[in-house]
Amino acid sequence: MTDVQLGMPALPAKPYPEEVHARLAADAAELIGRYPVARSALLPLLHLVQAEEGFVSRTGIRFCAEQLELTTAEVTAVATFYSMYRRRPAGEYHVGVCTNTLCAVLGGDQIFAELQEHLGIANNETTEDGRISIEHIECNAACDYAPVVMVNWEFFDNQTPESAKLLVDDLRAGREAVPTRGARLCSFKDSARILAGFPDERPGAVDESGAGGAPSLAGLRLARGEALPGTGGTRVVSPRHEGTRHEGTRHEGARHEEPRREGGSVESGSAEGTGQEGTEA
Repeated sequence: MTDVQLGMPALPAKPYPEEVHARLAADAAELIGRYPVARSALLPLLHLVQAEEGFVSRTGIRFCAEQLELTTAEVTAVATFYSMYRRRPAGEYHVGVCTNTLCAVLGGDQIFAELQEHLGIANNETTEDGRISIEHIECNAACDYAPVVMVNWEFFDNQTPESAKLLVDDLRAGREAVPTRGARLCSFKDSARILAGFPDERPGAVDESGAGGAPSLAGLRLARGEALPGTGGTRVVSPRHEGTRHEGTRHEGARHEEPRREGGSVESGSAEGTGQEGTEA
């Protein structure tokens, strides 16, 4: 019979060593205390155990279940539903290549294929030195910067196969790689602890997070009636506060006018000489 691997941790699981368990239990108590219902803390707790081992192990699942008085089956169901929880150890730098529609059309599929060949690993695998793991991921809401590569959930925008390979080479060699947007990189385990809900203790890291860039804000600027750079001053969308009075609405105390029907057609205006506005007697 063929051995089918479902990617689910085998049970029963061994507990964490006493020292590790005590440390994680203190962190878990802090997280659980933030919620009116304890089981609501399951997602942060899964990030917490992922920060400990680099993935959600069977021991981590047992720990979460014990802290929240859930069954291991309940915890496993959640851990295997969300793709951010790894089922096998991640590298120090987890590289995600978006292969959803827009990124794929603009080269995401090619980037992912060439990175696998360049690193000598397949999807969800880690290099022998433990530095890089790779995964194809779904949309990260960065379509305006496609194709996008993420490293430990920080953005590297407008990538090409060549720039992506240079990125992973720099990471493996210990050279600095600066995200296009967001804070400077930390390890995968450190990023998991931040996602669990603990503060980023690195000086200045929070201030580096920034805000939306020009492509992300283009729609907002157009809605405000602003001209975008390179458009020659043309405003594609008029500001909402400009323009004439719209038919069928009140505007600065003007008379409310309803369309009226005459001979099966609709005409704009108000009905006069009748006791009912907007209709024929």
